[in-house]
Amino acid sequence: MPSSTPACHVLVADDEPHIGRIIKMKLEQGPFRVTLAYDGREALQLLEQEDDICLVLLDLMMPHLSGLDVLSAMRADPRWRDLPCIILTAAGQEQQHTSAMALGATDFLTKPFSPKKLYARAAELVGVSGDESSATGT
Repeated sequence: MPSSTPACHVLVADDEPHIGRIIKMKLEQGPFRVTLAYDGREALQLLEQEDDICLVLLDLMMPHLSGLDVLSAMRADPRWRDLPCIILTAAGQEQQHTSAMALGATDFLTKPFSPKKLYARAAELVGVSGDESSATGT
């Protein structure tokens, strides 16, 4: 369904390819274009290369740089300081949750998460309709 709304570019950084694919499939049902990164270093490289990213989804446990490292680098850079960032992590990591929020994470989702809830939160953060079945905003 064509829409006049330009796609919001979302960077998804998760070292588990199947998680990235699930998120990509769900978000691309709506006005989102998804780029996948499989480690923290790649996520930062993509942020450097792509100047239209409007939302970042970060797994905490990744090779090279953790999600907290990436978030810290984002918040230290004026270009990405206000970029919404949702942290994804396995259950039971309360310390990481506290650290992520202290570093400026916008939100925090625990795996396993509901793709529908993730979509709704992503849509809310970037100001598009949270209902993937309708192309009209409220």
